[in-house]
Amino acid sequence: MFKKFTKEDIHSRSNIKSSVQRGLKSNLVQLYPQLEPAIDNLIPKKSQVVSIKCEEKIQLYCVDNEIVMFQQYNDELVPSLTTVHKYPDCFPRVQVDRGAIKFILSGANIMCPGLTSPGAKLPEENMEKDAIVTVYAEGKENALAIGKLLMSIDDIKTKNKGIGIELVHYLGDGLWNHQE
Repeated sequence: MFKKFTKEDIHSRSNIKSSVQRGLKSNLVQLYPQLEPAIDNLIPKKSQVVSIKCEEKIQLYCVDNEIVMFQQYNDELVPSLTTVHKYPDCFPRVQVDRGAIKFILSGANIMCPGLTSPGAKLPEENMEKDAIVTVYAEGKENALAIGKLLMSIDDIKTKNKGIGIELVHYLGDGLWNHQE
């Protein structure tokens, strides 16, 4: 989504009302319940949230010159990697084996074998298709990507073929390198 993202992709910026800001906070907590204790640190009450509208109907939400989340069309909110790095335990996570790291950092989607091989870890509970997950790598402390499941966790385990996660945002992409 952000592989070739640049400043030219931005169309407009606007401050959002406090009522919309409260709605964003409640949507985030609804999607990621573990984020509730930290939500007022992520989006402080007196801060100004800026909405940045971009190409392909992507909308970024920026607090104190830092992009904290984004969404495409009216899909669910997705945290940015900087948000995930600050609150790593608040989001669903998967782990890939070491061999997948270089491919992910070049923007490739994640194949099922990279999620089921030794060194990789999938959550115990099943997650449905289209769920947003943070992607960690074997032996690494911080998340290296955020993606959307293209099949349920159970299907990834049983089929073990094809693309399991579509990358949405990764270290080194246009959004990661974007400075406000």
